[in-house]
Amino acid sequence: MSEQTLSKEQRILRVLRKVLANIVKDTTPPPGMLHPLSEDTRRDIRDLFGLIAEREAELADEAGHGARNEKPYFVDAPRKSTVVKLHRPAKGDKSE
Repeated sequence: MSEQTLSKEQRILRVLRKVLANIVKDTTPPPGMLHPLSEDTRRDIRDLFGLIAEREAELADEAGHGARNEKPYFVDAPRKSTVVKLHRPAKGDKSE
């Protein structure tokens, strides 16, 4: 979905999610160091991510985009599964 087809609310939610994710990335300390944000603040951030996701899901449902779990992929990316056609051997076929 292009930016032009998104509603103002969808664009706001997308920017909020990106900014919040950048704040989390910028404030996450290396392993073994204390986190600069309090546990309450981190819980609030998780809750906010949840609210953003819920509202985006509601907007997608309202717009008729029911398959929200689909992830984008490249057409030339290797497939994780392969379709195999099975057939019944003809009667009397002893090839097994």
